[in-house]
Amino acid sequence: MPVRLTIAGFLLAASLAAGLSMQSGMVSVPAVAHTGHTFAAGEPGDPKKPFRTIEVIMTDGPGTMTYTPDKIEVRKGEQIKFVLKNTGDLAHEFLLDSFEANAKHKIEMQKNPDMEHDDPNGKRLEPKKSAEILWLFSKTGTFEFACLIPGHYETGMKGTVVVK
Repeated sequence: MPVRLTIAGFLLAASLAAGLSMQSGMVSVPAVAHTGHTFAAGEPGDPKKPFRTIEVIMTDGPGTMTYTPDKIEVRKGEQIKFVLKNTGDLAHEFLLDSFEANAKHKIEMQKNPDMEHDDPNGKRLEPKKSAEILWLFSKTGTFEFACLIPGHYETGMKGTVVVK
């Protein structure tokens, strides 16, 4: 019995030292983007701090798929709450990243088109659904938001965020 307690105590201490938390006796791992990279456009926002809300409509029609708006300007250090609304008849996603990271991810999506996104910088929405992303733009530059479901990007489902 003392050996089990010693091992359990060691595992608890190691988990806490690694930044993991205990909930209901289970170790929980902090959220990490499924792509395993740092975020090019900034970081997840803090809901306790001020933010500006921008509604982004995702839609599809004969031969077209779009975001409205498809160009957004923000200031470095600004927090934006993206209210994402899929008004189309198909599933769509919103992935905010660098052009290069989205291009790489697009290749992965072609291999696995049913990949779901519920990351701090991206959401996949079924038709007529909505979601929110709170984002702190801590880096300047031009970033891309895109739907990487095969065929959607090529049909026009992409946009830019310019951070000044």
